[in-house]
Amino acid sequence: MEYSADYKTVQIPLQYVPAAQLRALTSALLSSTDLTPGDADIIADALVTSELRNLQGQGQGVRRVRAYVDRVRARHVDPYAPFDLVKESPALALIDAHNAAGTVVAVKAMRLAVQKAKVCGVGIVLVRHSTHFGSASYSASQALAEGCIGVSMTNAGPEMAPWGGIDGVVGTNPWAVAVPTGDGPDAMPIILDMALTTSGKGMMRWLLRDGRKMPTNWAITADGRTTDDPAEAMDGTLLPMGEYKGYGLSLITDVLTGVLSGGAFGTVPYSNQARQEVAHQFIAYDIDWFGPRAEFYAHLAEFIGMVKASRLRPGFKEILLPGELEWRRQQEKSAGGIPLDPEVFEDLRSLAQECGVPWPF
Repeated sequence: MEYSADYKTVQIPLQYVPAAQLRALTSALLSSTDLTPGDADIIADALVTSELRNLQGQGQGVRRVRAYVDRVRARHVDPYAPFDLVKESPALALIDAHNAAGTVVAVKAMRLAVQKAKVCGVGIVLVRHSTHFGSASYSASQALAEGCIGVSMTNAGPEMAPWGGIDGVVGTNPWAVAVPTGDGPDAMPIILDMALTTSGKGMMRWLLRDGRKMPTNWAITADGRTTDDPAEAMDGTLLPMGEYKGYGLSLITDVLTGVLSGGAFGTVPYSNQARQEVAHQFIAYDIDWFGPRAEFYAHLAEFIGMVKASRLRPGFKEILLPGELEWRRQQEKSAGGIPLDPEVFEDLRSLAQECGVPWPF
């Protein structure tokens, strides 16, 4: 069977769990390390939010809990690292993360960018010497409640070859842009959250388990051949979205994060698991600085109406905004439970036993 945009697994029996209980369990597991309860809560909320929004096989959810616990215990993530302000101006800041938990650093950095945006209209914070920060949309979305547009980007391990090449040099290097459409939790934000590869190896592993072929524009084999077999491509490199355009965006992301911050870039991030050497950039735009927020929302609603009014191509049922499908998933899973991979479910059960954390399911 081939992969399609409305993909649902047919062979892997999913285990449904309530979001609140999964969040509490995840926080308790992370708190069993030397992470502070506050930091554990941030990471847990980020992971469960990813589970609520993402497809099965996309890898930013609770399947990462064991890795995070192990990395903190091995001090590959430093739970005591300072949020080190190296340099700042009213609108700008440079942070040295000192190998702290990337998700926590990302939230703190976006909050700092928002504070600066409230003074200057725009706030920009660069971070170097960090670690994996999870879904880019989580940190970008920290700006929404403050009436700001949030932009979050990071470099990553070299899983993408430059266009025309075979060897990995740049990363998936994801971006997220979060735009409020109104005040309050019921106003669906526009959230563009994308890796700059067509897909990732987490999704390839999932399709392999589910007996599916993958699109031939996802990855190449180790010797540079196109393939629709995820097993063949696991040792190869990922292909950029939009061919040379995605490669160009990934390269520029490395410049805007690692090169500009004085951090790592290219083949260096993730080359040493004891120090992942990831770099990020966060931008906040204060809508009220540019004009009345109500006017912005009215103009945005008018623009959305134009977009939704476009005539549909054959085979399409509706036009969606960036993040609209994820918003619907989030509402559905919040009400009906989060479907977990049975392997992840059992791994969480084993980890809870190892950590002395009560199992809630």
